[in-house]
This record gives sequence, C-alpha cells and structure tokens, in this order.
Amino acid sequence: VDFCPICTLPIPLPVHENAKWNVCCMKLICQGCNLAARKRRMVNCLYCRTPSPKNDADRLAMIQARVVKKDPEAINRLGEAYCHGEFGLLEDMRKAVELWEEAAELGSIPALDNLGVAHYHGAGVDKNVAKGAEFYE
Repeated sequence: VDFCPICTLPIPLPVHENAKWNVCCMKLICQGCNLAARKRRMVNCLYCRTPSPKNDADRLAMIQARVVKKDPEAINRLGEAYCHGEFGLLEDMRKAVELWEEAAELGSIPALDNLGVAHYHGAGVDKNVAKGAEFYE
C-alpha cells in the first residue's frame, strides 16, 4: 500500500488512476491532494515545490538528475521509460533491465517486480520462468 506524503492517507488501487507521480521528487501524490491544490491554483509540486516540467525533455532531465544521486525510484522510473519508449527515448529492454537491477540493489520493490516480469517473459534477458518467480518471493 502506498500512502500520500501530503495527507498520509492510503492511495486506493489502482494507484496509477488515483495518484500522480512527480518526477521532480519521485513522490506519489493522491488525487485528492492534487485536486485541492488545483482549486487553490497551486501549480508547483506539492511535495518539493519545484515548478512542473513543461515537456518530456524537462521530465527526463529531472529523472536523470535524481538517477545521478542514486535514487532507487528514479532509476526504476528511468528503466520503465526505456521499457516503454517514453520521454523521447527509444525502447531498449536491455537498458531497462540494467536500470531495474541497479534500482533493486538500492532497495526498490517496484524494480524487483519489473525484473520478475522481464525474466518471466524473456524481455531484455533470457526467458527464465523460475528466476522470474524468485523476484516475487
């Protein structure tokens, strides 16, 4: 269960529909807090007050700045961007798996999930169902 760092309430599932990732601080903010902020005409990040990025290049730069600082959530998110070809990046599953491995070593649980899926389906790595299942133990 993820919790909103602003109101501290649990974010209902599915998380991607009920919260928004802020690439500046890699915090997940619930829709209730985002709605309240919009009503108050707040446009900066609710958590760190950084101005919102204007385009994909700015978003990617913010993520990469956090990757340099070894933020496991940012490293995982960059891996997802390579996996799906987001922010103007070309799809590169091998690079995605490398980033997920680094993020997992730093303690990212979502990176472990991504690695399990990659190994299970053989995306960017040799298919190994048993190894994929190990990431869920």
